[in-house]
Amino acid sequence: MDNNQNINGYENKAAAVRKAKENSCIIPEKKTEDTKLGEILLNNGLITRDDLIFAVNEEIQSGKSVGRILVEEGKLKEAELVDFLSKYFCIERVNLNDLEIPKDIISLVPPEKAIKFRIIPYKKENETLYVAAADPTRKEIIEDISFLTGMSTEYGVASYSQIFDAMSKYFNASFILKTGKNVESAVSSTAESNEIIDIAKDGEGMNSVERYVDKVINDAVEHGASDIHIEFYRKFARIRFRIDGKLTEYSNTPPTAKSNIISRIKIMSKLDITEQRFPQDGRITVSMGEHEIDIRVSCTPTLFGEKIVMRILNKSSLTFNIDKIGFSEMHLKTLKDAINKPYGMILVTGPTGAGKTTTLYSILNELNHVSLNISTAEDPIEYDFPGINQVQVNEKLKNEKTGAYFNFAEALRSFLRQDPDVIMVGEIRDHETASIAIQSALTGHLVLSTIHTNKASSTVTRLINMNIEPFLAASSINLIIAQRLVRKLCGECREELPLESLKKIGISNPQNTGIKLFRANGCPSCNKTGYKGRTPIYEMLNITEEIRELINRGAPESEIEKLGIEQGMKTLADSAKEKFLSGITSLEEILPYINMK
Repeated sequence: MDNNQNINGYENKAAAVRKAKENSCIIPEKKTEDTKLGEILLNNGLITRDDLIFAVNEEIQSGKSVGRILVEEGKLKEAELVDFLSKYFCIERVNLNDLEIPKDIISLVPPEKAIKFRIIPYKKENETLYVAAADPTRKEIIEDISFLTGMSTEYGVASYSQIFDAMSKYFNASFILKTGKNVESAVSSTAESNEIIDIAKDGEGMNSVERYVDKVINDAVEHGASDIHIEFYRKFARIRFRIDGKLTEYSNTPPTAKSNIISRIKIMSKLDITEQRFPQDGRITVSMGEHEIDIRVSCTPTLFGEKIVMRILNKSSLTFNIDKIGFSEMHLKTLKDAINKPYGMILVTGPTGAGKTTTLYSILNELNHVSLNISTAEDPIEYDFPGINQVQVNEKLKNEKTGAYFNFAEALRSFLRQDPDVIMVGEIRDHETASIAIQSALTGHLVLSTIHTNKASSTVTRLINMNIEPFLAASSINLIIAQRLVRKLCGECREELPLESLKKIGISNPQNTGIKLFRANGCPSCNKTGYKGRTPIYEMLNITEEIRELINRGAPESEIEKLGIEQGMKTLADSAKEKFLSGITSLEEILPYINMK
């Protein structure tokens, strides 16, 4: 930049000159924004051209910075380099060895970012964050840190050795040990690779907002999150991850970046960036390593900007195997008996987020072989399965000839003309869909679906409330599965629980049980939550002839449930207790289901 432009953040030349006089700074007649450290040192006579050529070649081979190489090779002394850069850029010379940096300052910059950029935040004054760097030529670092923190950011200059020492001091416990590297190797390896998985395959041309959004997606996948929530309020904005069913805060973002973040996500998901008044839904497919991950995007207008929720559909992290998703031996036998019947209906019930889709996909995966024609109607299609004909319904799409909308019912009608063996419909939510599903089950097809009820026994009542005749429900249903998900205790940090806790689940003499109980603790492996992953709890109501008779005569669901228990059905409460007594989950996780009405 010329003398009429900013010099390291000062608004005009006069301000820079005044500052230079106060600090005996060097005021070069001409600087350009892309001037690199090596060129500056060469132009000011501190190194020779041969020194620079050697350092640049070594940088390519080792990933170390030019300045660090020159110091290590004895071409420059650290103190000499720091003193020169302080005067050249008119910035503070920082002695990190004499500072005790507060945790609230260190925490403003994520360790992985500080290590990649070779910087240390060391003070904050008047909403300006100061970061120490050995190479203060990189303007994009200041822009990136400003974006992340929402604060104006300025450089100070410190030696490489002091920066490495500070990283060991402040990041060793929280980051370096976790990566299994020492500070210097972590800095070198981070410099050689992208901090953020290059989802768009164009990392060199990505700006800070693009890198930030990709970083959020990458971290969400690595943490096993099912959803990303991006929310904007009057004075702050935040990002939260849903991990194992619980929302946890990931980071705060500057509200001023709102429009850029929203636009980036809308562009990725092919949404209209000019539309801010109505909700929009889109989809992103990203490649991470050998896996492709689908992300469903939902934008909804709120008071202070659009809220974005991104549902992560990571097939590689899920197990669609009915032998491995958490069924007990009894439940597994009941389910396999039902899916091996040539016709009838299997319904999976529970609230949103109970794992119903995983159960259905596991059943489909079990049935998926060349001898069966399997079709599904879904909204949306969450995972693709080769060998299964998956149809995306669209209730807004209207057939101009027939006037019919392409909903679940219309998809089912189409399937019946396609010689099906197995049909899966995403959800039964109205009389028309329920009626066609039941007719399909009665005419020689195996039908799978979900429905929203609290318990297995209340599913029959729900169908009758949709104006389905009791005798049709009784004749068509083979099995009803009610399920929930509970968090699993972290195997690395769970701690033993006193047996007296058994009294809370109805065991009056816990000392004679001979079992061990566990509770959540918390460690780095589980992000200090005490839990890692989730497991299902189930109740399965097998529709026997005796239960069919109860349904036919309109018996209340309490009577149906009572007979089911007499015939061997284990309730959700029973399943929850089993998971607790086997050490899989905690008392706190199962208590809501013990006295569930």
